[in-house]
Amino acid sequence: MASIDLGSMKHGQELLKRGFATMQEGGVIMDVVNAEEAAVAEESGAVAVMALERVPADIRSAGGVARMSHPDMIKGILETTTIPVMAKARIGHEDEARVLQSLGVDMIDESEVLTPADPFYHINKKAFDIPFVCGCTNLGEAVRRISEGAAMIRTKGEAGTGNVVSAVQHSRIVTAEIDHLRETDNFESIVDAIMEGYHRVKSATSLGFIPKTTPFGSMDDLRREVESVTKDVKELGRLPVVTFSAGGISTPADAALMMRQGMDGVFVGSGIFKSSDPQRTAEAIVLATHSYNDPEAVAEASAMIGEPMPGLEIETLAVRMEDRGW
Repeated sequence: MASIDLGSMKHGQELLKRGFATMQEGGVIMDVVNAEEAAVAEESGAVAVMALERVPADIRSAGGVARMSHPDMIKGILETTTIPVMAKARIGHEDEARVLQSLGVDMIDESEVLTPADPFYHINKKAFDIPFVCGCTNLGEAVRRISEGAAMIRTKGEAGTGNVVSAVQHSRIVTAEIDHLRETDNFESIVDAIMEGYHRVKSATSLGFIPKTTPFGSMDDLRREVESVTKDVKELGRLPVVTFSAGGISTPADAALMMRQGMDGVFVGSGIFKSSDPQRTAEAIVLATHSYNDPEAVAEASAMIGEPMPGLEIETLAVRMEDRGW
């Protein structure tokens, strides 16, 4: 994707939040579960770490309810790394996000990897002083999250699988839908379709009404924000925030593939610390991400790693994390 022009962004707090996210552009953000793994990430050239108690592969295999990480674990990582530290909150769980902000993390990931807390609405991210990253599988999801205040978007992929196919799918869909938005004259019908994501209460109640208010203000105010973000996308030909790929990236070639599809960077979790040599794998994925247009460099990176994490076929999954959120 083309670089974000900071001068064209909105002013004030939103500018600061998006500016911080832009600082991660072109890099690799790695999931870590302790200070030792954070050191591996920093030494390998990661631009940031994502602090969580279990990598997605372990969350998937353990089952049960996955929640915000313990504050002591997050504090330990904050105290031992000099690069930005992100942490995950459940979808719609405002109070997990408030705790994370109070701990001093640099960014919150409202993540489908954790068990969603609210079946109707995501967090009002504009109510926080620190930036959020959120996942998407299509343009509508991305616009809704940006309208709610997300400063960074990532494709959801299918976390914990070591299978890049869903990340590719989501990237392709977002790109195709942006192209369609730029070519069509039916702007209002696209906004109508995007707004359907805010009508989940209507589908759940027997009374068949759409609430007039939301955690983000009135439905009319929310529509105006959705229209504004959609216009930005139409004019820019891309999302107006930094856009990373995530979910299933486990080899240097996977990272290069997503960068060549126009992503601004990649998140890697299980792919590093479930491989046979995490340090070398981390270094190799950073190299491939930085040099994605150089096949010889990607080949060099691919030769650096040992055995990648075992992968899972998407069709065999009991839980599809990409379906969480809307």
